[in-house]
This record gives sequence, structure tokens and C-alpha cells, in this order.
Amino acid sequence: MGVRIEQRQSDCDAAQYKQYAGHLGLPASTYKLSCHLPNGRGVFSFCVCPGGQVVAAASEEHRVVTNGMSEFARDKENINGALLVNVTPEDFGGDNPLAGIAFQRALEAAAYQAGQGNYLAPAQRVEDFLVKRPSTGPGRVIPSYRPGVTWTNLWDCLPDFVAASIAEALPILGRKLKGYDQSDAVLTAVESRSSSPVRLLRNNDRQSPIQGLYPCGEGGGWAGGILSAAADGMRCGEEICKLL
Repeated sequence: MGVRIEQRQSDCDAAQYKQYAGHLGLPASTYKLSCHLPNGRGVFSFCVCPGGQVVAAASEEHRVVTNGMSEFARDKENINGALLVNVTPEDFGGDNPLAGIAFQRALEAAAYQAGQGNYLAPAQRVEDFLVKRPSTGPGRVIPSYRPGVTWTNLWDCLPDFVAASIAEALPILGRKLKGYDQSDAVLTAVESRSSSPVRLLRNNDRQSPIQGLYPCGEGGGWAGGILSAAADGMRCGEEICKLL
């Protein structure tokens, strides 16, 4: 669980390419960051979208979910990526098999309320987030989320352990990639669909107890990204081929 974080692509290019930033032969730069905190949480980047935009991904009414995408040219002004904190079943507040889904839905509803309706997403500048101060507008980094954002204090809609872990991790990650934690970088909530909150049962042949049903990929709880989902789908397909 976490947020999308946006910086200017040109700043990321300058940090990565140094004096070669802006060279026509170089693609839009990207990054992969992670750290382990003393509180036992891991904080990491996920689904980084160079020259892309933060997009709306809600699947229910009165809930806000963010995701990210890049077009082929990767030529938009901002780079964005998920900034996530690991979640365990103990965080769900119950042992019901669907407790993770309830936890996810509650967080998405809180984001909708913090955005003040109309599917606006709550957003905050990094410098304000670190001192728990509501933001009132953008700096150099203009949020790309549509239909728009509501400037607020994300500590009011994120679980305490998520917000506190992100706040502790930002300066650490900023030392790994200069400018990652720049004061006017934008945090947009909530990123809650990086992995499934429930895992569907399946046997060694990747078939569920319901004959003919093969749970696979991220939605079934058996992958954690595009490549791992594709690989899991291929393996399920191989199992099906064995029956032909």
C-alpha cells in the first residue's frame, strides 16, 4: 500500500545521466529503489513510468485508486512510480479470508473522502508530507492525475504505519537517487492495487479445487508484477496443454 510519487523527468535525467542529460540518444531515465526500515517494514518503488502520468484506476463507486502509465514516446513532463510499504495479514484487523479486501476497500474509500468527491485524488507535496502539513498547491511539479487532485494532508487518509514508513524512507531513497525526495515532488493517494489482498487456492497443477479453473497472475494472488504475471500465465497454459 502507498502512493504514487511524481518528479520532473528532466530532474531524474539530470541525476542519472549527469552531463549527458538531454542527449537525443538517451531514453527517458527510470529507477528502482528500496530500503528496509528499523520498524521492520520494507519501502520500495514499483511500476515506475518514465515520461508518463498518474491515472485513475478505481473499479467501484466512491473510491479512489491510482496507477501509472507511460505512452510509447515517454515524453511527458513527469516521471511517476508507486512508493509502497509492505503489508502483512496482521495489518488487516481480522482473520477472515477476505479481510485484506475489506482493508483495501476502506483505504480507497478514505482516499475518495480526502479528495472531496468527484474522483479527485488527494495529493500533497513531499515537504509538507514530512511535517504533516496540508499542501495548498503545487510547486514546479504539476500533478498529472486526471480528473484532478485535492491538496490535503495524506496522513489523514493513509494508515499510520504506511504514512510513517514513507516519511522515514523518503530521505533514505533521496540519498540513493538525488532529487527523489525533492520538496515539491508530489504524492498522490492511494496506490492500493500493486498486489492482490487475497490468494485463490490451487493445486500443484495450478488448477483450483474447482475443476477447470486456473487462478493465475496478480488478480489471483500468484504474481507481483507484469512479468511475473505473464510467466505464471504461461505456466498455467503449459499445465492445460498437458491435458490436450
